[in-house]
Amino acid sequence: MKKELIWTKTLLTVYRYLERICGAVDKIVMKSALASSNIIGQNYFYNNVYSITQKLIDLSQRKVTLINLKVLIEDVLSEMNPDEAQILIERYFDGEKARVIAEKRNISIRTVFRKISDAEKTFTLKLHFKGYNDFKLKDFLGEEEWIKNVYRRFSDSDCDDVLLSTSELSKVVSM
Repeated sequence: MKKELIWTKTLLTVYRYLERICGAVDKIVMKSALASSNIIGQNYFYNNVYSITQKLIDLSQRKVTLINLKVLIEDVLSEMNPDEAQILIERYFDGEKARVIAEKRNISIRTVFRKISDAEKTFTLKLHFKGYNDFKLKDFLGEEEWIKNVYRRFSDSDCDDVLLSTSELSKVVSM
């Protein structure tokens, strides 16, 4: 269950970046497709129709995986108690600190941490009931090393928050 809880934190953390990365993938696909019209001379060996097509297929498959991940997260959240889902949205998607959530809800910080912990456990259980355990998530995310890196950050420490820098996001898109 510990691994699945780490996956919960990982998925909720990466959610805010999925749309941006999908948009960047779209730009790469468009650029590659437009550049494919110029495959003469020495460029032919490195940019032949087959390699360009394979690159476009790989990028399209990557985008499908990211969209499916986004849908999975939203689906699990929609099945949760609205209050639990909202506290996860505030914490992970909006990036609000516990203090801010406590002030907005007029509750103690300790209560906020307890509610977040309970909501994470609920999310983990819903994910598990959908058949997404540690093995399935690793398989599902395939080549998305950046998500696996976020998972490793959570599993290597007791941190509650992982933010990706702009340079890390640039590397994600170029993978």
